Amino acid sequence: MIDIHHHLLFGLDDGPETIDGSLAMAEMAIEEGITHIACTPHANYRWNFDPAINAARMDALRAQLGGRVVLGSGCDFHVSYDNVTDAIANPTKYTLNGKNYLLIELPDFGLPPNLPETYYELRLAGMTPILTHPERNATLQKQPEKIADWLRSGMIVQITSGSLTGRFGKTAERMAYKLLDDNWVHFIATDAHDTDSRPPQIREVMAMIAKRYGAEMAERLCVTNPRAAFEGLAWPEQMEPKGVFLSPGEQKSWWQRLVGR
Repeated sequence: MIDIHHHLLFGLDDGPETIDGSLAMAEMAIEEGITHIACTPHANYRWNFDPAINAARMDALRAQLGGRVVLGSGCDFHVSYDNVTDAIANPTKYTLNGKNYLLIELPDFGLPPNLPETYYELRLAGMTPILTHPERNATLQKQPEKIADWLRSGMIVQITSGSLTGRFGKTAERMAYKLLDDNWVHFIATDAHDTDSRPPQIREVMAMIAKRYGAEMAERLCVTNPRAAFEGLAWPEQMEPKGVFLSPGEQKSWWQRLVGR
C-alpha cells in the first residue's frame, strides 16, 4: 500500500514532535503493509513549509529505518493567495515528490469563492489537484455537488481511511461511503498525525473496500492510483464517476483532461 497523505515529519506541524514519534509512526505503517509514504506537512498560514528542512528530516528518518519503507516529499497545500502564486511560479515545490500531483487542503468552514479558477491555474502550471478528505469538510458535507463541479474540471479526490471506520464521526463516514458508491474517490490515504488518535492504519479499510466493492477497486485506490501520484506516472484508467456528466461526450472530455495535462 502507498500512503500519499501522511504527517510523518517531526517538529513541523501538528504531527509528531520528535524523531521518536516519527519512527513510531513509521513502524506502525510498516506493520500495516505500507511500502511508500509521502511525507506531507501542512503548508499554510500557521506552519511554514521549507523543502530543505523537510528533506533533512526525511534523511534523518531514512537513516534509522534502513530502507524498510520508501519516503517521499509533498505537502498538505492550503489554498491561499500566497501559496497559489508561489506554486504557479515554482510548480514542483509543493507537489508529491516534485512531480505533478498536488494535495489540496480546503478550510474547514467556508470555501474560497474563486476555487474553480484556482484549480484551472494550477492545472495550466502542470499540476493535477488532489482534493483531500472532502468527507470531513463541513461545507462540502452540506454541498457535495461542488465536488461534482470540480471533478468535471479534472480534479481528483482522496478520502481518509479513518473516515470509513467512523473515526471522524457518522457524517464523515456516510459521506465517505457515498463518494465510494458514486466512484468519486481516487485515493485512500491515512492522513496520519500520530500513533493514537490519527494513526497510519489502512489495511483494514483496504480489506473492507475489497469485500464491498471488489478487489480491483481496493487495489486501484490503495496501490495503483497512489503509485501514479507518488511516482508522477500517467493517470491510470478509472471508473466513470456517477451523476457527474450529462453525456458520453462530456465523459470523454473528462478523461482527456486527466490524461492530457
